[in-house]
Amino acid sequence: MRFQAPRGTEDVLPSDAPRWQRLESIFRDLTRRYGYHELRTPTFEDTELFTRTAGETSDIVTKEMYNFEDKGGRNITLKPEGTAPAMRAVIEHSLCPPGTVTRLMYVTPCFRYSRPQKGRLRELHQFGLELIGSSSPAADAEIIEVTYRFFEACGLAGLTVMVNSIGRDGCRERYRDAILEHMASYLAAQDETTVAIARKNPLRLLDSKSAEVQAALLGLPPITDYLEEECSSNFDRLQQLLTDAGVRFQVRPDIVRGLDYYTETVFEIQHEGLGSQSSICGGGRYDNLVKELGGAPTPSVGVGIGVERTLLAVEADGVVFEPDRLDAFIVQATKEAYEPALGLARELRAAGLSVLTDIDGKSLKSQFRQADKTGARLALILGDEELSKGTVQVKVLETGEQTEVSRPDIALHLKGLPG
Repeated sequence: MRFQAPRGTEDVLPSDAPRWQRLESIFRDLTRRYGYHELRTPTFEDTELFTRTAGETSDIVTKEMYNFEDKGGRNITLKPEGTAPAMRAVIEHSLCPPGTVTRLMYVTPCFRYSRPQKGRLRELHQFGLELIGSSSPAADAEIIEVTYRFFEACGLAGLTVMVNSIGRDGCRERYRDAILEHMASYLAAQDETTVAIARKNPLRLLDSKSAEVQAALLGLPPITDYLEEECSSNFDRLQQLLTDAGVRFQVRPDIVRGLDYYTETVFEIQHEGLGSQSSICGGGRYDNLVKELGGAPTPSVGVGIGVERTLLAVEADGVVFEPDRLDAFIVQATKEAYEPALGLARELRAAGLSVLTDIDGKSLKSQFRQADKTGARLALILGDEELSKGTVQVKVLETGEQTEVSRPDIALHLKGLPG
């Protein structure tokens, strides 16, 4: 029997890995400059962590979670998103004492049982940011700006930043009533299950992909008309801060996000090259989440960036990430050069260079083919003459230019070469 990767998963092959590594390197470098520190959480958590935070009627909870009962009888879920585990860790380890601000970043796999499609797999990967302890709109602006700068650093154009405010509990309660009143005739024609879900969280109707629902929503005033004065002021301030930062954005009342823990700011960034499934990240503010998980009330804001979606956007924009090249391949021109070649490779690696040499006793012609296949910049040739003289022939494979270098000087010489 030949095994294959499970449906909805993909292997990242050596030819593709440099693109993933480059994205992660950009993300880590950028977030370090903004003062974010890495957090790593387990791949699985207690199921209740997600049912309590994502919302019992959310698609994630009702349709997409990988749940199982372990041998100890505990209900366990492979994490479908990164924020709830991060907040659980913040509470458990007291990472954000009262009066402080904590900045966290993470790189993690997530798991959602959904119909696999290009860029949306059952095992997906996420870059995440969480800014914990600040209620200032400047925190929201920072998260959006860092995310936007990340995509810029990846070489992406055609980005659309969409922001909205869904207010606090009081704002949403008034808007829920307005939605239900506006949708009364539509809901009267629906089955009991649909009506029950809509009444539990009418905001979910705004995020519906159904053309019938969207048609029924026409004429509904935006939620920003129902914001309390402080929420409205915060949203105005956020827009000014984004403008000051040079982040172009649109106010989109239909952006509500699919998780129940959001308050006030919500946002998405879309890429024009991805068609109808254009979202590459989403996030917002979740001031009630820490309290919901048993901690002290703590204002927080964050974002989840889809790695696979970002890679598709990179491909759509024609951005090419050149892989790191092998510095040198040591060619053994004689059998007597075998062990000296191994020793030279060891020495050069210790000096910080990437080096390969043949370990199977292949012919000279095969070794040069191998050097070309690895993409090495240089061939270091060791033959009888070089061994007797204590030298190495350094050949630039692209040009054929060749130089004889003293063996003790070889590492310094290679480091001084361009490229």
